[in-house]
Amino acid sequence: MTTQPSSVSADAVALHRALFTLDSHIDIPWPDRNDAFENTADRRVDLPKMQQGGMSAGCFVAYIAQAAIDREGHAQAQQQCWAMLDAIGRMQGTHHGISARVCSTVADMRAAFEEGVLVVVPAVENGYGMGDDPALLKQFRAKGARYVTLTHNGHNALADAAIHRPSLGDTPQRHHGLSVLGREAIAEMNRLGIVVDVSHSSKQTMLQAVQVSATPVVASHSCVRTLCDHPRNLDDEQLDALKESGGVIQITAMPAFLKPKPEEGKRQGFVADLVDHIDYVVRRLGPEYVGISSDFDGGGALEDWQNATQGVNITAELMRRGYDKSEIAAFWGENFLRVLEKAEQVAEQSRIA
Repeated sequence: MTTQPSSVSADAVALHRALFTLDSHIDIPWPDRNDAFENTADRRVDLPKMQQGGMSAGCFVAYIAQAAIDREGHAQAQQQCWAMLDAIGRMQGTHHGISARVCSTVADMRAAFEEGVLVVVPAVENGYGMGDDPALLKQFRAKGARYVTLTHNGHNALADAAIHRPSLGDTPQRHHGLSVLGREAIAEMNRLGIVVDVSHSSKQTMLQAVQVSATPVVASHSCVRTLCDHPRNLDDEQLDALKESGGVIQITAMPAFLKPKPEEGKRQGFVADLVDHIDYVVRRLGPEYVGISSDFDGGGALEDWQNATQGVNITAELMRRGYDKSEIAAFWGENFLRVLEKAEQVAEQSRIA
């Protein structure tokens, strides 16, 4: 697979490899193929590609598709979620000269980075994976999960989604935001140090989550609605609420979220489009509230960020636009780590109290 083009400067490559570079949302193939340590032809992210591309860390998600909100559906979702977290948990050790480690605290992540070890961070996409039992969140955390996305496409027992699913019997709203169970789940996430992820959530859900959560929330893979009017994106009111919470929006490499569809031809997305969204958030909120995600192997990809070997293209574009080293470091991981660390601190305080 291709690596960075020759137009990327040596300075950009050097900076990219010096930074802690974290991609906050990556899907894993399912059923598991146990090939994370192989340089695969069809995975956009595997550990060899991360090493080749100078990517330090990735949040790998147990993605659970929305299905029926009933006992059977919940049981199946829970079993798949556990199995997927176990698969992510196996993405560690040393194979083929590549070392990786599953890290569940920021201190562990930084230590692994200093040792030259790739960082694997588990997460859960879709609160449907816990069904209607917040007690399962403790088991997710025990398997290393650092965030839970409240919904996917389609409402669940916790909250309303940005995109409802009439095929599942959805009306535009089910709970008018968070359900009582969703509020209980957020309280439990706060207690455990799991970050609340509002990507895929409806606007009401997102704004209520900011109010309910004792820790900053994250949008792990979303873009700016002012630049692209898609229901999965955050509008200015939501961005302002995110800043109030101390949270972060991780701009994602999904062309449909980055730019409107042209009247003719195929929509194509480029790194420059992604950085346009970063620019917008920086202008509105400041550089502390935005980060980077790919949604690789879950539909994300740009013409010039096709896989984990090409992340340096984003660093090069940020440099071209005049961002300095500290800002680029913030976008590539430090802002996201700040949110994780705050969640750890609140969890520790709740244990002491």
